[in-house]
Amino acid sequence: MKPSIPKGTRDFLPAQVYKRNFIFDTIRSVFKKYGYQPIETPTMENLSTLTGKYGEEGDKLLFKILNSGEFLKKNKKEKINQEDIDKGEKHILPIVSEKGLRYDLTVPFARFVVMNQNEIALPFKRFQIQPVWRADRPQKGRYREFYQCDVDVVGSNSLMYEAELVKIYDEVFHKLNLKSIIKINNRKILFGLAEANGIQDHFMSMTMAIDKLDKIGEEKVITEMTNRGISEEAAKNVLSLLTIDNLTDLEKEFTNAPTGQKGIEELREFHNYLDLTSVYNTIKFEISLARGLSYYTGCIFEVEADTNVYPNLKMGSIGGGGRYDDLTGNFGLKGVSGVGVSFGAERIYDVMEEENLFPHGVEKDLDVLLIAFDDETHKFAFKQLQLLRSMNVVADLYPDPAKMQKQMKYANARKVPYVLLIGSKEMETGEFTLKNMNTGEQSLLTFDEVVEKIATA
Repeated sequence: MKPSIPKGTRDFLPAQVYKRNFIFDTIRSVFKKYGYQPIETPTMENLSTLTGKYGEEGDKLLFKILNSGEFLKKNKKEKINQEDIDKGEKHILPIVSEKGLRYDLTVPFARFVVMNQNEIALPFKRFQIQPVWRADRPQKGRYREFYQCDVDVVGSNSLMYEAELVKIYDEVFHKLNLKSIIKINNRKILFGLAEANGIQDHFMSMTMAIDKLDKIGEEKVITEMTNRGISEEAAKNVLSLLTIDNLTDLEKEFTNAPTGQKGIEELREFHNYLDLTSVYNTIKFEISLARGLSYYTGCIFEVEADTNVYPNLKMGSIGGGGRYDDLTGNFGLKGVSGVGVSFGAERIYDVMEEENLFPHGVEKDLDVLLIAFDDETHKFAFKQLQLLRSMNVVADLYPDPAKMQKQMKYANARKVPYVLLIGSKEMETGEFTLKNMNTGEQSLLTFDEVVEKIATA
């Protein structure tokens, strides 16, 4: 049987894991710097927790887990019959599946807040770095299993936190040396587009269509809106408003759109905080930014790698998020507002790999490899190995005194920066030959000098 893995998943070799950990460690360090605390939630959640929170299309992408045991039975007496099957998936699903793999980290976080409300102090600032799963069609930059790096705060309506989250985005991407464009909008402004055109009842249909604008183009967006009951005139008017790129001009179009005016007010308050600081990356208002998830209620964000800097790069968003006013209300805790953003670690990795943005040596796993020439020196080398490790030098010893060529080939395969050669002469004199594998230079050094040389490399 030929081994394989599911489509949309990946194995990672050691060098790749080192690079991924560089991304995770960088993100984690900024999260902690801004006062956010780590939590973890289970890989699987009850389907009742997940369904109905991501919109119609999101629910379709949930991975469902079959009930353990005889999952084709409701109970020991009743089996699924043809009548059940004829009623469709929504009828059968509760019979065969009660749990699902988490689609994101935000909905489980809302559930976490409700269940642990007596253990946390509001506002509660949390971060979470864990994998999520989506039954999506695999393609470049889109996987079925991927890590999200989320940072959220619940229990405050202050738009200070929107500004803080943009600062977190800005600082992380600066530390990763990845130039980005941080796009900003507000769901209330999107609702204002519906208000201005008298299609409030079709807000979600309008939003879902707008969210596909970059992928399918204006004509198909108009077609999608009309297919969902929006008049062609209103659809065209909405698209014309999407050309506005500043709040002043937009305000003139929202004279009869009170919710839209509130969205403009919130974005201005956000800028009252953010503009007090300096940023490394581009901050851009984009009225067409919709974010497909239905639980967003205020400011929304999306990040892309800056194609002005990386003109040949073709990649979707590398981060996104926004304000969700009452997500905890789904679980019985009303009136708790939250806001958060997520980093798409998989796409960030792909961008950095494609654009050669990882720092030199980030995938290094060993400082030095010890090589011995015979059984006696091999045991002596093993003793020196333990001394090096006790001094926090990442060291290893080839497992037997094989031919020099074989041991050096292994050292090259491991991309070791230094090799320490140990023979009978080294045992007698206490001086060791240290070879720089990059330059080929060899030095005769005492043990302490070896440690110092490696430590300062």
